[in-house]
Amino acid sequence: MLNTSSAYFVFLAGVFFCYWAVARWRSPALAVVLAANYFFYARWDLAYLVLIPAASLVDYLCALGMQQSKRVWWRRTLLGMSLATNVGILISLKYMPAWDRSWKWALPLGLSFYCFQALSYTLDVYRKDAKATSSMLAHFTAVSFFPTILAGPITRVSNLLPQLEKPKVLNATDGGRALFLIGLGAMKKLLVADYLAENLVNRIFDFPKLYSGIEVLAGVYGYALQLYFDFSGYSDIAIGSALLLGLKIPQNFNMPYSATNIADFWRRWHISLSSWLRDYVYFSFPGLRGKWMPYVALTLTMVIGGVWHGASWNFVIWGALHGMGLALCRAWQSWRGAKKWDSAWSRGFATFWTVQFVCFCWIFFRAASIESVVEILGQISSLTLSAGNLSGSILLITAIAIAGHYAPKKWLDASEGVFVRVPFYAQAVLLLLLALSIKYVAATGSAPFVYTQF
Repeated sequence: MLNTSSAYFVFLAGVFFCYWAVARWRSPALAVVLAANYFFYARWDLAYLVLIPAASLVDYLCALGMQQSKRVWWRRTLLGMSLATNVGILISLKYMPAWDRSWKWALPLGLSFYCFQALSYTLDVYRKDAKATSSMLAHFTAVSFFPTILAGPITRVSNLLPQLEKPKVLNATDGGRALFLIGLGAMKKLLVADYLAENLVNRIFDFPKLYSGIEVLAGVYGYALQLYFDFSGYSDIAIGSALLLGLKIPQNFNMPYSATNIADFWRRWHISLSSWLRDYVYFSFPGLRGKWMPYVALTLTMVIGGVWHGASWNFVIWGALHGMGLALCRAWQSWRGAKKWDSAWSRGFATFWTVQFVCFCWIFFRAASIESVVEILGQISSLTLSAGNLSGSILLITAIAIAGHYAPKKWLDASEGVFVRVPFYAQAVLLLLLALSIKYVAATGSAPFVYTQF
């Protein structure tokens, strides 16, 4: 069940009405969300109805054991059990099917986001940054929260649990903001990301030798825009879906292609993943106060982030490139100090070259193989300038995408404010018009979100 499908919106409406009918009572409200979570999983495969509760039970018991025990060895053993469970799920459902085509335990969702959310809880309890909940119902509900399970944002269970425990009231402002975000996410995905994917990116990355150097380069930039609008569109829908239930989950993007260096990029792109890697991987390395270890740790952390995306050398190289970029950025800042841009020209210069590096790395992320990467780079370096395959509609959508990304945040906030203040029936009319526009323009329907494969 894709988050842009009509089935999802019918499902979300059903959950909304059932939830708010019992929201004043804690246990029934949690039961409604938990039932919705498991129904969402079951729509992909019934095997998840065994796998997810079993994994959640292991993490729940491990966290309680760590909370109650003062013995270091026992706490480490329980944490090891949680790590083994979640890493085992990743290996079984994500990496083994990629390594061995005859592997029988392949399921449609690799559960990367579930496992990172689950581990955030047991790691927080182990580090004593959070307390274990005694409510199995609350834990099962938080760790499997359906809006985030396909492609994030990676929501820390210790942040979601207190929200689930609190009584809630239906707030018109939050409801309007939720609908605005869901509509915005649908526009990003269906009107921009899918169009660029089907009419430019997929064709060029599948058959780069059929296109000129300038067309292949346009495909690389197009992929950068497609991925941003696809992934941020999903995040907007997820955040809006949670807000309809009175729950707030973290922001995941903040104009990433406005970054002035690679460290700034990772403060703006997939924020929930970069903060997870920082808090649970980077800070776990020993010797971070040493001279060289911080740079090694940065590189290895991003390699791990690359491997999290998939069992491919392309992702390893992508992660290593970003890791080395972060290490070089940190070394430069340690030597010269953090750069304060004193003019729009200098800031624009820094942003331009940061975007070039990020787009170069996206080639490894998107290409099917190393051989495909070589073909793409070879076509770009040919410097052939024919642009016959870049139609006016492609250029128009690309221009709209660029303008949408770089539009001042206050414009978006103002639009959201106007939408929230209009009466509910006007909001309904606007959403209906949006749905009709999407149906007319996106005639081929919705493609799966890019990050559902991870």
